[in-house]
Amino acid sequence: MASIKVHLEKCTGCTLCVKACAFGAIHMADRKAVIDMSKCTLCGACVAACKFAAIEMEKAEGPAKDLSAYKDVWVFCEQKKGAVQSISFELLGEGRKLADKLGVKLCAVLLGHGMVDAAEKLGERGADKVYLVDHPSLKSFQDDPYTSVLVRLVEEYKPEVLLCGATTIGRSLISRVAIKTNAGLTADCTALDVDTKERLLLQTRPAFGGNIMATIISPNHRPQMATVRHKVMKEAPAQPGRSAEIISKVYPEGTFASRTRLLDVVEEITSTVNLSEADIIVSGGRGMGSKENLVLIEELAKVLGGAVGASRSAVDADWIPYSHQVGQTGKTVCPKLYIACGISGQIQHLIGMQSSKVIVAINKDPDAPIFKVATYGIVGDVNEIVPALTKEFKRVLNR
Repeated sequence: MASIKVHLEKCTGCTLCVKACAFGAIHMADRKAVIDMSKCTLCGACVAACKFAAIEMEKAEGPAKDLSAYKDVWVFCEQKKGAVQSISFELLGEGRKLADKLGVKLCAVLLGHGMVDAAEKLGERGADKVYLVDHPSLKSFQDDPYTSVLVRLVEEYKPEVLLCGATTIGRSLISRVAIKTNAGLTADCTALDVDTKERLLLQTRPAFGGNIMATIISPNHRPQMATVRHKVMKEAPAQPGRSAEIISKVYPEGTFASRTRLLDVVEEITSTVNLSEADIIVSGGRGMGSKENLVLIEELAKVLGGAVGASRSAVDADWIPYSHQVGQTGKTVCPKLYIACGISGQIQHLIGMQSSKVIVAINKDPDAPIFKVATYGIVGDVNEIVPALTKEFKRVLNR
């Protein structure tokens, strides 16, 4: 843990540290700086701002890790009801590139019950090894047993890099593992690369509301861990006949203990296609004018056999549930066709859909940012254009 202190004999009361603190943790008393530790985040901004070396931050280091003992790129392969999720194939595709650059093996980690056949299939997606833990308590995700098992695997085999999907399950699991293994973790990455000389994972993610892209490294910790957004990377191609070494691990029953009990899993009831997996998405924003007008979006999506999406502003207005939100704080999608209706195209929304193959934007403002990324743009009233498109597609598609 780090600590911070003020050398009162050096403090001149200049207040530079007060101005530098973004958390309001420093105030002056008798012309001396006083740090409120209940507010201090130990960011070090005050240390850099002080011209008189009056503020000192010390970091108590534990035993140094032997970083050379860590090798291989691992991908946690998420499964639901025994089926490996597509985000896992995306990570295996990216992991293969990283492993080849580092000159190490690509390893998959699969936890579940009755997953032997699925483990063998991961070899066809590029995995050199598959660490399999098969137990009834792992059939459905639960924080405690999944965390215990993954921590045991990490401590025993010492991966250099560990990747996980930025899904509901992935975000819950990997943060716990990072804490227990004292590892570095970057969330919601949109790009990955490696510095082969220093063997550092370069983890790129949006920062400051998506206005800049930050590349983050973890030079002093292993494994280097990152969660990656769904649909920002291409799936590893299937290679029929390719096999991987299966390493099955068995742990004491106490490893699978949980402080909670799973009673049931209730699937979300929806009449449309899963947003993350859809090839066609029709999204609506505040430009639709009202909640009632979103029916037009739903009708067009139904005719096209697509899913319904929305901008954050439409979700915030309580027009549509959060599960439909596309963007930085929603889902990242990559359909073959994305139709944006009444969406201006703020950067937070663009981050979630700009990789779509074809983008059609409909907006009455010809200067809307959405048109800069659109393949085709239609300037006009969405509440007139969308019904017209629906009518024409019904005619062409005979629906």
